[in-house]
Order: sequence, then C-alpha cells, then structure tokens
Amino acid sequence: MTVKNADREAIRHGKITEAPLRERPSFPTWAVKLTMAITGLIFGLFVLGHMVGNLKIFMPLNHGVAPIDEYGEWLRTIGEPLFPREGFLWIVRIVLLACLALHIWGAFTLRARSARSRGKFKRTNLMGGWQSTATRAMLATGVILLLFIIFHLLDLTFGEVVASDEFVHGAVRDNLLATFAPERWFVTLFYVLAMVALALHLTHGIYLAVSDLGWLGERGRGWMVLLAYVLPFIVVVGNIVMPIAIALGWVPEFSR
Repeated sequence: MTVKNADREAIRHGKITEAPLRERPSFPTWAVKLTMAITGLIFGLFVLGHMVGNLKIFMPLNHGVAPIDEYGEWLRTIGEPLFPREGFLWIVRIVLLACLALHIWGAFTLRARSARSRGKFKRTNLMGGWQSTATRAMLATGVILLLFIIFHLLDLTFGEVVASDEFVHGAVRDNLLATFAPERWFVTLFYVLAMVALALHLTHGIYLAVSDLGWLGERGRGWMVLLAYVLPFIVVVGNIVMPIAIALGWVPEFSR
C-alpha cells in the first residue's frame, strides 16, 4: 500500500509512523448507516399506513360521507383536546421532514465516502437480479421519490401550484378523484412510475436496514425476505391500484 506524505525519516530508521492513512470523519460511518436504517424503516412504516388509508377510497359512502374523508378528519383531530386541531398531525409531519433531511444527508455522505475509498476503481461484478438493479438505482430512485413527495404535497396537501381547480381542503375523496381524472393522465403516469421507483428503493433499503441493524442472522432471514420483498410489493400494488382505478372511472363521481 502506498502511503501519501509518509514520514521518510521514520521509515529510514525502521520506525512506524502513527499518522492515520485518512482523516477520521466527524460522524462515524456506522452512525450514518444506523441513521439511514432507522429513518428508512420509519418511511417504510409510513408508506404502509398511508396505503391502507388510501384504499378507503374504494369503500362505499356512508349516508353521503366518504370513509376516506372520515379517516382524514380523524388524522386532523388525533390527540384532541390535549393537542390543538392538527397538532399531532403537524408533529408527525415535522418528524417525517426531519427523517427526510437526515436520510438525504446520510445518502450523500455515504456515497461521497464510498467514492473516496474506491478512488478510480468502480464497483463491478454484482450478483445480478433485483437486488443489484435496486443497488445501482438507489440514487436515481431516491431523486424520483423526492420529486414525487414535493409534487404530492403541493397537489394533495396544500392544493397549490399544480393542484386541480376542484381542490377543497378536507375533501380527500373528491381531491383524489380530481387529481387522477382521465384528462390528467400524466399525473397518474407519474404516480405509477414513482411507485415503481419506491419498489426498488424499499427493497434494497429495507434489506440494508435489516442488515445494518443486525437482524440478518439465520433466524431473522425469513423476516428479512418478508420485509424486503413482500412488504414493498404490497405497498406498491396497493398504491398503484388507486390512481389507475380512478383514471379508468371505476370509482364513482364526486360525493359533494
């Protein structure tokens, strides 16, 4: 191994220099990986719960009230009167935003350290298959998902910029019907493509998280397969069914 800036006098006299080969990072790599694993699993649980809530779009109206609207109202009133209206919901949003910032920071930090360690040598001869494809696509799928999150919030949470003219705060069912209307096919297409990116990202992300958290022993291998393959498949299929069904007119028209 070639050591840059070696202490030549120490080498000449048979002494070993104590200078490190590279500068010690201010934040250990294991801690960055742990941060990525925890925040990634939080996002995984969130998208699972979000999918279950979205599927309420298929439930019939109850005396003119959509179950998915009742679900949305429940989210806004969690913790009352201990918390003000939407107080708990904003706590969840802030936690998710913090997790997003930490996850992005961790991703670019690990990528930069990996590039410095490899130098001019690139990673080759991966095993192939779904995991290798997901590995190569992690940065690309991450960027796609970040753009999707921004679009999704503007379209269905704040009703700004790209939202349909039919947007009404609190009318979850009607807003979904408006944003995935047949004439807005590009929104449906973007949503589906984002879900494919989510499948790739979740598969490899959960696999790494389980490994980094030390859950990848023989006894936990079955759980790893369940988490890394079955769970993303269920989440993605559940999320894709909704916009496609609305775009094809399989969900009844507006409730108001």
